[in-house]
Amino acid sequence: MITGMDILGAWVRGWAVSRATPAPVAEPDGYRVDVGLPGHRVRYLLRSPAAVGSRARTVASPGTWLKTCGSRSAVVAGLTPAWTAGETEYLMAFDGPVPPAAASPGYSVTVAGDGPAWDVVVSSGDVPAARGRVAVAGGVAVFDKIETDPEHRRKGLGRVVMHRLSEAAGAGSSVLLASAAGRGLYTSLGWRVESDVVPAHVPEGAA
Repeated sequence: MITGMDILGAWVRGWAVSRATPAPVAEPDGYRVDVGLPGHRVRYLLRSPAAVGSRARTVASPGTWLKTCGSRSAVVAGLTPAWTAGETEYLMAFDGPVPPAAASPGYSVTVAGDGPAWDVVVSSGDVPAARGRVAVAGGVAVFDKIETDPEHRRKGLGRVVMHRLSEAAGAGSSVLLASAAGRGLYTSLGWRVESDVVPAHVPEGAA
């Protein structure tokens, strides 16, 4: 079992594997990932809102992202006007394999990859209906890019994706970063919220 802020490190290491970015760099207040994409050059993962004020003043370049564990009010209070805060996300964890789930008739499941990352796609005929990815880093499975197309929702496909990803990863502990909408699915599967996470970024073109 992993607990507390150990989960932040576990998540960012697996996220970097999933997104094929350089490995995270440990910093006194959390981690830095040099993503290198337009609009997302660098990402800082902060353990506490106490670090936000300093970071918000010193790294406010366009394309920089902060994701901070803690209450939304405390995080937003530390931001300068250059930053745009996004919707609150949830760092979640699970111990053991995700419960089994089978696809409904008319859907097929494809698993691709041989580690440390795998992709699962649930299709209706030749059309992808739900998908997701898992990456294993340090013995922890990190779930990423879980989504179901709107016309195929409420059919249990998200549960199928989660189960098959967990089965492929074979890890004893799992973590993910959920949106408010995704939190409901994961909670129903037994995942627990470890921390709120507040994202913020400096948009490209900002002065």
